[in-house]
Amino acid sequence: MKNDVLLNGARRSVELTRSAAEPSQLVATIDGRRVEADAAKISPGVYSILLDGRSLEVRVEALVDGMEVRTAGREYRVDIVDLRSWRRSHSGGIDLAGRQQIAAPMAGKVVRVLVAPGQQVETGQSLLVVEAMKMQNEIRSPKTGTVERLLAKEGQAVNSGEVLMVIV
Repeated sequence: MKNDVLLNGARRSVELTRSAAEPSQLVATIDGRRVEADAAKISPGVYSILLDGRSLEVRVEALVDGMEVRTAGREYRVDIVDLRSWRRSHSGGIDLAGRQQIAAPMAGKVVRVLVAPGQQVETGQSLLVVEAMKMQNEIRSPKTGTVERLLAKEGQAVNSGEVLMVIV
């Protein structure tokens, strides 16, 4: 889907598509200019992107009306021009392809496990809740798929980055 965005205040027409044959292949058309990249999500909000032979780590933070993108020491503010249309088309999130490991975002304690091995899950569905510093963090599914392995139990202490489950 094509979206009009403001990139640091400059209006751009952006269309993002993924290759059906190779899900990590991303094609962006920005103001009519085609850019191909290989993109992989390495953790929530963090992506590894190969672009023109360069490897970039890109951090994306969702905001109410767009997002903030940081890479290579630079920061970009991306505002969605037609916010209602963007929200409608992105309400379910973007499905990731392949096996996804769900990791603890920070050290804490698993207070609720909301799914079981073999259970079908949808993109954005709540999987479990981790409590850290008296705050509860709900961890959601990054893709539609099946819970292949559940490695966490309620009451279990976990470290930051520890794999809690695998979804295929």
